[in-house]
Amino acid sequence: MYQTDPPRSPKKFLPTMYDLPSEYPEEPGLPDEYHLLQPQLLRETFSPSNYSEDQVFVATDLNLYYDVRHPLWYKRPDWFAVLGVPRLYEQKELRLSYVTWQEGVNPFVVLELLSPGTEKEDLGQTLRDANQPPTKWEVYEQILRVPYYIVFDRYTDHLLFFQLAGSRYAELDLPQSRIWINDIRLGLGLWQGVYQGCDRQWLRWYDHLGNWILTPEEREKQIGQRERRRAERLAEQLRTLGIEPDFGDEED
Repeated sequence: MYQTDPPRSPKKFLPTMYDLPSEYPEEPGLPDEYHLLQPQLLRETFSPSNYSEDQVFVATDLNLYYDVRHPLWYKRPDWFAVLGVPRLYEQKELRLSYVTWQEGVNPFVVLELLSPGTEKEDLGQTLRDANQPPTKWEVYEQILRVPYYIVFDRYTDHLLFFQLAGSRYAELDLPQSRIWINDIRLGLGLWQGVYQGCDRQWLRWYDHLGNWILTPEEREKQIGQRERRRAERLAEQLRTLGIEPDFGDEED
């Protein structure tokens, strides 16, 4: 390939990010940056008020073993949460996987981020041979009986929410792309905002008042702003008394 004079932009004659993605339809899903950040935001804002932190386990892209008769079979959800289990395995170790027959508690909610290669399976549109492991949908719905199953398409910002009703999943209506889960006193919805420097539609959890649960970074920022406002009010009160405030910020 010969370069021109003046040189052309590489974007105009070389493959771009959109031509060379991490995920291809014919390959298993490989995490791209979004598949790392979106689950992270879900983890940071998932805080059921009726469960203590040490009784909630949240995982991203972790092997989920579900059948004691076939102990090597697993699924790897993009994000899932389990309630009523120790945060640490046997109260002391970070988990290498989640093994349901040892833990004794199945996930409460599972979320899949649609990928070109997994979309049909995520939506329960694939069939399997009798000698093959069950699909994700079959595992979540029929084997683990996960109460809530969520699917999100980041390309269209389309959110699907399924709740176990009897033996099958039933799709629920999502007014304003939000859903309230009373069992955990949390809601999930689409939020337009900046997270990790990227402004887009993100999934995140909200409280019973409809307020988005803050991330640790947002909480720290909020505390800092509250302290600054308190200091400003105190300084103004001192000035009304004829006292020039000195908070030790000036150099000697």
